[in-house]
Amino acid sequence: MKKDIETRIEELLRQLTLEEKIAMIHGDGLFQSGAVERLGIPPLKMSDGPMGVRNEFRRSEWINSGTTDDYVTYLPSNSALAATWNRELAYETGRVLGKEARGRGKDIILAPGINIKRSPLCGRNFEYMSEDPKLVEEMAVPLIKGIQENDVAACVKHFAVNNQETERLWVDTYVDERPLREIYLPGFKAAVEQAETHTLMGAYNRFRGEHCCHSKLLLSEILRKEWGFDGAVISDWGGVHDTKEAAESGLDLEMSVTPNFDEYYLANPLLKAIQDGEHGDGKEKIEESDIDEKVRNILRTMLRLHMLGEDRENRKTGTYNTTEHREAVLNAARESLILLKNEDKRLPISPKGLKKLAVIGQNAEMIHSNGGGSAEIKALYEISPLMGLKTKLGGNVEVNYAKGYYIPTRQEQKELNWQQHSLERKKELTKEELAEALRKQKLAEEESRRQGQILLEEAVALAKEVDEVILIGGLNHDYDVEGRDRKDMLLPYNQDALIEEVLKVNPNAVVVIVAGSPIQMAWQDRAKAIVWSWYAGMEGGNALAEVLLGDVNPSGKLPETIPQKLEDSPAHKFGEFGTKETVTYKEGLYVGYRYFDTYGVEPAFCFGHGLSYTEFAYKNLEVSVREDNFSAKEADPDALVTVKVTVENTGAVDGAEAVQIYVADKEVSLERPVHELKGFQKVFLKAGEEKEVTITLHKNAFGFYNPERKCFQAESGEFEIQAASSSRDIRLRKTIQLKREYRYQ
Repeated sequence: MKKDIETRIEELLRQLTLEEKIAMIHGDGLFQSGAVERLGIPPLKMSDGPMGVRNEFRRSEWINSGTTDDYVTYLPSNSALAATWNRELAYETGRVLGKEARGRGKDIILAPGINIKRSPLCGRNFEYMSEDPKLVEEMAVPLIKGIQENDVAACVKHFAVNNQETERLWVDTYVDERPLREIYLPGFKAAVEQAETHTLMGAYNRFRGEHCCHSKLLLSEILRKEWGFDGAVISDWGGVHDTKEAAESGLDLEMSVTPNFDEYYLANPLLKAIQDGEHGDGKEKIEESDIDEKVRNILRTMLRLHMLGEDRENRKTGTYNTTEHREAVLNAARESLILLKNEDKRLPISPKGLKKLAVIGQNAEMIHSNGGGSAEIKALYEISPLMGLKTKLGGNVEVNYAKGYYIPTRQEQKELNWQQHSLERKKELTKEELAEALRKQKLAEEESRRQGQILLEEAVALAKEVDEVILIGGLNHDYDVEGRDRKDMLLPYNQDALIEEVLKVNPNAVVVIVAGSPIQMAWQDRAKAIVWSWYAGMEGGNALAEVLLGDVNPSGKLPETIPQKLEDSPAHKFGEFGTKETVTYKEGLYVGYRYFDTYGVEPAFCFGHGLSYTEFAYKNLEVSVREDNFSAKEADPDALVTVKVTVENTGAVDGAEAVQIYVADKEVSLERPVHELKGFQKVFLKAGEEKEVTITLHKNAFGFYNPERKCFQAESGEFEIQAASSSRDIRLRKTIQLKREYRYQ
């Protein structure tokens, strides 16, 4: 009879020496843990992976290994995936990532990142999903399941309240208990309880004074005791700062960025602390039982991945760069694209009769897969928007390209950054050195402006001469990047001026924004058509061409609010963000649309917004409440409320609509946002077709966290159920009554 996992863990644990146990709980390479060859325990091999399996590094150096077989499928960013509002696509994307990780010999893929998008400025927003915890939950769970069905562990990150890159190693975040429980933790809770993630990564920042990677509150109390997590907690690279705290918290594996692996906090310093405690005064004694628990969690993860003993013979091997994977990426990219504005049905562009097309803007040809920090990969290929349009139009249309704006070369940017650094430390400079730094910075800025003006004028001249203009701008991984936040919401490289000037000479120009974070659009009212494209993976250019030319009907919806200006963002209007040692989330529960909709602040584009080339009508909203006679035989035995709504495609083309269900608590005893997303379903409809959509709501769709009772509660009373196309486009409403109160964790 095959032994169960816990029995096998205890048998292995009894055979391990203290030194071997400690070898297993810290890195023995930049992306692998220590092994115990004597007992057949291999290292855990890891890779970054938010947008594909990262290229291979040398064991102890941040230098590419030089191998040529680490080109992989380039996936859409998590922001793009969330914009599909399609759980099936999340699952398929997870399957691709899991298969490719196994194909590359990895045990753990360091993804997905599911932190809440609190501020438009966060440099890693492109890696994250949404400002809304429900959308994060619903998209992250199938993504994780897809990864892990391939004998690869997902490593959900960054736990927790990790919402800025500025001072990311030290910033101390303070969040009240209600927003912590209602906004920032639900995604992680779902990853543990619903997706059963095998591993989880602690964050760099501090939370309420404790480093997250050895926070007893987060790791021991909430993660382990409340949620019952029994997998492995891995530190972010360099996120551990104290041996005793790390040993006695819920952390299991310390990873870092330096090659002195034996000197990590959970390496020789830990061994010495245990030995000194045993033979010394014992004041700082660390119990070996704490180490045993870490080893148990690591062994449990290995056994779940079929890494030990005879299990290895049945472990999945994986594949990468397959046709199936490329098709999955293309499908996700297609559904991620968002039609923000389409005045006078400006889109789609008909190729019939089209002779000359101008494509303007460097994001039309920019390659994004090789940047962004830990999200960078070696893509097998990447179809740019310009390539996609040329391929789609064939030789029948003259496609002209103009850069439109100037991006400094890496060397020029390096020199400019150096000059800026020199100016920032001006107290250390002599007058002559300061004058020289100022002179060089001025010359560099003048040259950048001069080059930019030339490119702008060339683009405007081209826009006058063609039948159609597609202007493709936005951000890149100089701005959407790990390690730093943006300074503002403005488009870089003088792109606003370019867009304004092009629209003056060609008012029908279509504007496409490639970005992972909101931008300010001062020209929004003057552009007739605006499309939001993310870092959409290796097939992103083909997907964009299909949408612009009408072969694919856009169905993406915004997973976050786009403010008109930064000052409208609640994190900046009420809260704190940036360089302070302590950052307090003073906006509380009012993150994203919860603020905009409650306080009546008009966004540029609201949460959940996304147009189509067809129209959808909502009708026949039915809401049934079941508070008695719960039956385990039901399809969803925990359903408290069942919502049914009919959606009809009233237009002339096939399309898809993400039906959103918001709940408004009308008699709440504590302050709550005006409404909150509690369910959604994407439905595909042929022209003229209608379907009934059914969405079930559990008790947690009606509850809030009560800090005094230390639990969630859904009160009795009146609630409004809203069927909506976006947070601001409520199509149907119905009021219900809950007869009794529910409490839950």
